[in-house]
Amino acid sequence: MAEIKNKPLAKQIKKQLIESQKQAINATSNAESHIDKHLFRRFHKLRNVKRFLSFWILTVGIIILGLFWQIFAQFDYYQKLEPVPGGIYNEGLLGNFTNLNPIFANNEVDSSLSRLIFGSLITFDNNNKISYELASSMKVNSTGTSYSLTLRPNLKWQDGKPLTAADVLFTFRLIQNPDVNSPLRSYFDGVSFSAKGNLITFNIPNPLASFPDYLNVGILPQHILSTVPVSELRSSSFNTQNPIGSGPFEFKSLAVKGSDPSNAEVQINLAPYKNYALGEPKLNAFIVHAYASVNQLEKALLSGSLNGADGISVPSSKIDKNKRFKENSLILTAGSYVFFRTSNSVLSNQKVRSALEQAVNTKKIISSLGYKTTEVVSPFLKNQVEYNPQYAQAQFNMDAANTILTQDGWIMGSNGIRSKKGQELKFNLTIPNIKEYVNVANLIKSDWATIGAQADILALDVQDFPSALNYHQYDAVLYGISIGANPDVYAYWNSDMFNPATSRWTNLSEYKNTEADTALSAGRTRLDPVLRRVKYAPFLAAWQTDVPAVGLYQPRDLYITNGTVFGLTTSNINSSADRYNNVNNWEIVEAKVTEK
Repeated sequence: MAEIKNKPLAKQIKKQLIESQKQAINATSNAESHIDKHLFRRFHKLRNVKRFLSFWILTVGIIILGLFWQIFAQFDYYQKLEPVPGGIYNEGLLGNFTNLNPIFANNEVDSSLSRLIFGSLITFDNNNKISYELASSMKVNSTGTSYSLTLRPNLKWQDGKPLTAADVLFTFRLIQNPDVNSPLRSYFDGVSFSAKGNLITFNIPNPLASFPDYLNVGILPQHILSTVPVSELRSSSFNTQNPIGSGPFEFKSLAVKGSDPSNAEVQINLAPYKNYALGEPKLNAFIVHAYASVNQLEKALLSGSLNGADGISVPSSKIDKNKRFKENSLILTAGSYVFFRTSNSVLSNQKVRSALEQAVNTKKIISSLGYKTTEVVSPFLKNQVEYNPQYAQAQFNMDAANTILTQDGWIMGSNGIRSKKGQELKFNLTIPNIKEYVNVANLIKSDWATIGAQADILALDVQDFPSALNYHQYDAVLYGISIGANPDVYAYWNSDMFNPATSRWTNLSEYKNTEADTALSAGRTRLDPVLRRVKYAPFLAAWQTDVPAVGLYQPRDLYITNGTVFGLTTSNINSSADRYNNVNNWEIVEAKVTEK
């Protein structure tokens, strides 16, 4: 019975399966027909909206990219590129290294190094005005004969010992000691010193307007040098191997490359002094490279191994054309002059000197320099209170120069050289073998040849020139002298400053004039600028008439940097070493910093 009952059920199930298959086939067929009818047969219509779809896809893409750009741009918006502490500064200098001791330093390399290692009572700011380093203040009495300076508290030497007023007195007494033979000694003749606590008083015999400038000298440590015999001080190892100062950088090591002095390089490694009075330097290290030749210095600069270079007076075309180098013209409070040695047989003639003066085209010389500067027409600079245009030197006038010589009996010869009573108008013009001076000397020689005067240029090596200058081994000399922000030109023009029996040879013209001597002594002792100008007038009048020299222009210290050195002084400076006035704030590294 079970089998009979199940047969109709099987048939029913089979029938249902067949019906389901038919329905599936019909559904598939209908779906295909529907897709074909409503999709594939309508593809051609999408062509009508192709541009519309592309526009919207592009728009959405731009919006997405814009959102990403805006997110990342926020980082740059709140950041800017700024100098930051760090980096090793490599500086190249031209010249020989001999002595780090500030009371002996007498060349550019020594002066630069001593300024970096040794702190002084005063210094100068970026406006070339007196500022303070180890001292915090200065007071002057009503007569201008007493200067009192207060030391900053808690000063320390680079070996950790306290720096006190006793060190200051020790330093200036060494300078005064004739057995020490410091070139600074003449600045402190007759000066007495005393100290009470941190207060140091300098008493000078007569008022001297420029006296504060003389206090810009490195202070020496008494606890180290007091045991060194005076006779051995100049040769002490302290000066070359283990100096201890209080300046922005401390000495670490010294190395010499090359055995031949003509191409040697001396490398001095310095580290920042953390307890420097004006704040720890921002550089990680300062390395000075002293080169014997300008070719070595230029080669090192072009190689990219130097951050800065001092001593290249006229840059080569390779430096000029390279945009990564920045030429910083630091105009010096100094004057370039041609000094006539008035004891020379030809140049002792005032008429000859006057003619030579008027034959020099100073404006042409300045235009040839390649940098902007100011003409020098007096022992003082044009922007100084002491300058008086009434007593400026005679202007360029070739006709007047020829007339002066002719009227004085100088006859033009067939060789183009004038002569008088058998003596030709010939002399040597000595210069340091530096490009700028060579170029200027050749222009002057050409001007003088026009009026029948022959100047034979004698270009001496940088190492040999100081000896010729110091011992007056020249007929005429082209040279730049420091005049200073508070000018005192007594050393250059007073007759007492050329005395063969002493070391006073700074009067390069060997100039002698009684009225000038009196006026120089009177002018330098007046603190009031107006009165000082009046007292100097007789000196300027005598200088104008006697023509002991020809003023040319204010020279520059050319400091070439590989990129920007942030904090570098770019205003007028008194000496090339004054570029370090703000060296503790120099920076060479830049980074993006988030604005607060």
